Amino acid sequence: MNNTDNILAKVKDNKEIVGIIGLGYVGLPLAVSFAESGVTVIGFDKNQDKVDKINHGTNYIEDIRDAVLRDVVDKIKLSATTDFSRINECDALLICVPTPLDVFKKPDMSYIESACTEIGKHMKAGTFISLESTTYPTTTESFMLPIIEKESALKHGDDFWLAYSPERVDPGNKNFHTRNTPKVLGAMTPDGLKIGEAIYTKAIDSIHPVSSPRIAEMVKILENTYRLVNISLINELALLAGKMDINIWEVIDAAKTKPFGFQAFYPGPGIGGHCIPLDPFYLEHIAKKYSFDLSLIHTAGHINMRMPHYMYIKISTALNRHKKAVNGSKIFFLGVAYKPNINDYRESPALDIMDTIIHKGGNVSYNDPHISKVKTNEGNQFQSVELNEMTLKEADCVVLTTNHDAFDVDFITKHAGLIVDMRNMIKEGNDNVYKL
Repeated sequence: MNNTDNILAKVKDNKEIVGIIGLGYVGLPLAVSFAESGVTVIGFDKNQDKVDKINHGTNYIEDIRDAVLRDVVDKIKLSATTDFSRINECDALLICVPTPLDVFKKPDMSYIESACTEIGKHMKAGTFISLESTTYPTTTESFMLPIIEKESALKHGDDFWLAYSPERVDPGNKNFHTRNTPKVLGAMTPDGLKIGEAIYTKAIDSIHPVSSPRIAEMVKILENTYRLVNISLINELALLAGKMDINIWEVIDAAKTKPFGFQAFYPGPGIGGHCIPLDPFYLEHIAKKYSFDLSLIHTAGHINMRMPHYMYIKISTALNRHKKAVNGSKIFFLGVAYKPNINDYRESPALDIMDTIIHKGGNVSYNDPHISKVKTNEGNQFQSVELNEMTLKEADCVVLTTNHDAFDVDFITKHAGLIVDMRNMIKEGNDNVYKL
């Protein structure tokens, strides 16, 4: 029996072992989804604290129900380890590691490189490998393949198979989660695609195969760049509308009554999360190798990057109109998560605004029911303070940066003297409410 037939037989008999490398917002929900279906899963992470929590059934991802994690751990369907030599126990390896940008806004490929190096050192022949991390097109075939073949001395197509399947995690989404979100999959060979479909079908209801990894890689970039461009467009129009005394929210509500040719996007203090703010820079990186200028996407990315500065100006203007300066004022931020009802503050614009306020001499505090402490990009550290009548009244300006359901807008409006609403949480304002 050759390697292809062997792994397909294991999958059919539910005897395969799936390894998930990276146990964060993407990796842990995926691991749980496989384990729920009866597949044995080994999670790999260099963070000992995460590994210990998983092995004790302690959840740290809000999109996973605590009881579900405990159940799959108790049934020994999911375990976690920092010992990457156990990769040789796995028949499939799914890479879900971070892909940040460096200080020069270039892709930091060190996490993927490290994962590929560990895989090459320890994997057995007959292993299926899929990258899920956001990256630029051609990563799978041009970056990953040479590392794995060099480290393993195995040959792709005979001894292992490579694929790319972009994660589509939307933290806080109550309707779509890992299992019911259709999954795009592109492999380097027909056998790799066949094996990948057989494996992923255990954890995900619908698989959409494409002809190559670079197609799948471009799908991920397209999805998020589409959102970036449209959100940046509406943010820029919101800034103009504010200068013209036009309510951009009313404009959007009216525009979306058109049953065709328009999709509503909403303004905010900037775009957060791991994907949308970073994807255009991944695409720019590879486009330069083809001497291609992504002028529209470049502009959209920089509009988004400037939004926190414009939000500082909005706060400063509101204070000035009330005869106060930012310097010495108490600024109370409500929400530091990048979107409502989640505990994720990666790339959150609120943190950049807070840093700017501190630079200008303001005194910053925040409340977020989902995030107890944060560290900003400039190293400023804060702990969430209680949201009550006193903290609202003591603040010179209250800034609504995240529209969490837990925030009682009527209570906030009643007790705060000056509010800057960046999320349209207050529908009918007054002279003390300044909207984006």
